[in-house]
Amino acid sequence: MTAAPRIATVSLNAAIDQTASVAGFTAGEVNRVAWEQSDAGGKGVNVASFLADAGHPVAVTGLLGADNTELFVRLFADKGITDRFIRIPGRTRVNVKIVDDVGHRVTDINFPGVAAGPADLEAVTAVLEDLVSHGVEWFVLSGSLPAGLPPTTYRDLTTMLKAHGRKVVLDASGAGFAQAVDSRPDVVKPNIDELKELVGRPLDDEAAVIGAARDLRRRGIGLVAVSMGVQGAIFVDGEVAVHAAPPAVEVKSTVGAGDAMVAGIVHAAVEALSLEESARLSTAFSLGALGEIGPRLPPWTVVEAFRGRVTTRRIAV
Repeated sequence: MTAAPRIATVSLNAAIDQTASVAGFTAGEVNRVAWEQSDAGGKGVNVASFLADAGHPVAVTGLLGADNTELFVRLFADKGITDRFIRIPGRTRVNVKIVDDVGHRVTDINFPGVAAGPADLEAVTAVLEDLVSHGVEWFVLSGSLPAGLPPTTYRDLTTMLKAHGRKVVLDASGAGFAQAVDSRPDVVKPNIDELKELVGRPLDDEAAVIGAARDLRRRGIGLVAVSMGVQGAIFVDGEVAVHAAPPAVEVKSTVGAGDAMVAGIVHAAVEALSLEESARLSTAFSLGALGEIGPRLPPWTVVEAFRGRVTTRRIAV
């Protein structure tokens, strides 16, 4: 019998990620696709998939277009993810990723999603309250907001969940992120560009990044994890910061790498790992995702091998 979920993710603007391999892709020319793969996606869906790969019972909710749910239903069934999505009229958006292995480039073509309204958000909120009543402890709110929902959405959901004593992880950007910060999520994971936008100033060196993270800590956030691509990530919690530096690895796709880091942070928190171990493991999750197409981790032995190759450095703050 499957254990009841202790973790739930929220994806209000889910997507189908269609990856096409086109060697030497050239705009304005005829391009031939070598292979194509379509995966159920959206940041919350990706986080749930990675957590399921790590052995966690997990539930997922949010909004799905009712006309093209097949990939999502299959993913949830294959990974034992509890499906609490609200279906709304229309089709879930498609994000096309054109991978050019010759030019070492990825071109994104993102379609608009379905519009949502107050009744749809109320339905998701009701699901979250039900999950709270059934003992879910961690909630991951991630991704963009669909048209029709206000930028206060993540703030209001975080406030509600915190009032119930639940842990909230936020991975968002723009106005939705800015509005939610003062509702005191337990963890935020901006990338460096999202953090620059939030604080409104350049973050050109390590001290500046740590200073911006400390500003967020003073606003009541427990852990700030800032992802910086090949430069690694900085994790700030209390009086200590940790920089995690990844080794060079083969990259098949960058899609979902940040979501894998979020999943690793949650996994580490559930396992009560130290900040340094959380930094090392969540970076290993991200490295594992870079070598896969779609929201999946490699075998756990590979994740552990990456974990051993991540170097960490403690920084007093």
